Amino acid sequence: MTFPRLPDWLIYGAVVVALLMVAVGRRERADAPPAPPPTSEAEGATLGPASPFDPAVVVDVASKAEPAAGTAFSVADSGVWVTARHVVDGCSQTAIVVAPGRGVEAKVRIDPNGEAAILTTDGGAPALPLGLAGGLRRGERAFHPGFPQGAPGEATSRLLGRENLVVRGRGARTEPVLVWAEAGRTDGLRGTLGGLSGAPALDEHGRVIGVTIAEAPRRGRIYTTSPETMAGAMQDLHQPAPMGAALEAITPDNYGRVADDLRRTLRVAQVICLKT
Repeated sequence: MTFPRLPDWLIYGAVVVALLMVAVGRRERADAPPAPPPTSEAEGATLGPASPFDPAVVVDVASKAEPAAGTAFSVADSGVWVTARHVVDGCSQTAIVVAPGRGVEAKVRIDPNGEAAILTTDGGAPALPLGLAGGLRRGERAFHPGFPQGAPGEATSRLLGRENLVVRGRGARTEPVLVWAEAGRTDGLRGTLGGLSGAPALDEHGRVIGVTIAEAPRRGRIYTTSPETMAGAMQDLHQPAPMGAALEAITPDNYGRVADDLRRTLRVAQVICLKT
């Protein structure tokens, strides 16, 4: 039995195809990996560094300090607290309120470069954990527990971006701040958030990422120091503040209860300027 003889062109064609397949199979592949999925709207893009070209918000400060009340929070169990500069700047007698009608005297050190102040007392409260390494994303949420209008209360917000705070008058300066859109507050709380100045801005893990310093009620905005500003204010402490115990995860559903726990344990307390 004999097989029919294949045409020469078919044999040569098969050889050429085989050689091409071997050559293609040995060719280097350097394709780029698939693109990552688009960032969700809630997460947003990573916030860039501060810039002198960021939008500016102007604040006028009275030339003479007046008695005021705000919020402070513990950053060291030994008695180190942080609050907003304007709450205690120019105050000759300051106290941390530890119970109704009772307070402990606090020594004040003003950050010359930013809207933060360090308070020290004899004895303290459990420290809040710090999260000042940066890496914030637009749209992420913050929680602000404190004493708006002099009473226990809190707010939540979402990060919009950076602005430059231009302070005119006493303590004139320009510093980068973070601007947040208010997204919720204590049920029944109406009007100003005054008294929340100095409150910690907490991320969803309960870490301090800034100090609440101002609001723009008509625009629904809350302003906080940047993480870098607060980190700079704490560098001059005689001893580094220990990392506070971690909090439970904070959500829009439980932030009121978490805020109550922080006030009850004095990790967040009211600060009062008694005399100027």
